[in-house]
Amino acid sequence: MKPAIPWRAVLVPDQGQRACTADYFRSEQHLRAEGVTHSLIVEDGEGRALRVPLIVRPIEGTSYRDAVSPSGFPGAELNGLREVPPDAIDWRGTELVSLFVRDRIGGPRCFAGGTLRSEVCLIDSRQPLTFRADHAADIRRNMRLGYASTCVPVRESSPEQREGLKQVYRQTLARTDAGERRALTDAWFDEVFTCDFAWLVTTRAPDGAVASCALAVLSDGLLHHFLGGTADAYLAHAPEKNELPVLVELSAKLEAPVHLSSGVRPKDGFANATSCFYTHELICDPEAYAPLSRGHAGAGFFPAYRAPRA
Repeated sequence: MKPAIPWRAVLVPDQGQRACTADYFRSEQHLRAEGVTHSLIVEDGEGRALRVPLIVRPIEGTSYRDAVSPSGFPGAELNGLREVPPDAIDWRGTELVSLFVRDRIGGPRCFAGGTLRSEVCLIDSRQPLTFRADHAADIRRNMRLGYASTCVPVRESSPEQREGLKQVYRQTLARTDAGERRALTDAWFDEVFTCDFAWLVTTRAPDGAVASCALAVLSDGLLHHFLGGTADAYLAHAPEKNELPVLVELSAKLEAPVHLSSGVRPKDGFANATSCFYTHELICDPEAYAPLSRGHAGAGFFPAYRAPRA
């Protein structure tokens, strides 16, 4: 049932400041790195308000705009609210055509409904954990060979460790089908390297070089393996596997399960728990959305008008 007083949505051009929290994906550093422009405020008429960080974008060739969440799993600052029904919201104050929101892993979700994007893998240190036999053997072999893994708060990391993360991430991006991953600028990394909710997990090869590195971030009760990679020269030994015991140890201290990277699947034998990742595809102005989408091959693509033309 819709609430008696419709929810009202407005956009505030504050670089997402009203949506900031003590969680990495809504931290000032991440929002600045991602170029967040606005906070979406959804008010319920009773003094409560949902706050969503957004990147507002012009729709090329038109006077219209739409918006998208920053990368990762930001969801919203909930303020005691959850699963707000989109069809009960008055969107007119936003002047947006559409809105794409990436929600937090596992909920609570900011809007009702949504699209289940994937089942994600977790390592929960409170539950029994046994790595698959071949993974455990690879970790032990690497330790015998002289690979060593360390974890430091990103603000305390050395310039060499930071450069190591950038290099292995970019090498991994260059040699793989990147999918949703993106090339990240030095300015992006510089912002993130000042965050209090992030750690660098580095595995060094026997010669002392950075063999693999991961950026782990704390957000909404999970320690996320957010990004990282392996240097081309050390691929044969899969040194990134040696990061896992270090992440598990950190997660136990933080009392936050590890969310493994998006490339890991339940069958891979790293996880002992799973959760879900949802997105929300919201049409704020149907009268504008329909003509803008006409002629585009939009099946499975949101917003449809940003899909290639048929």
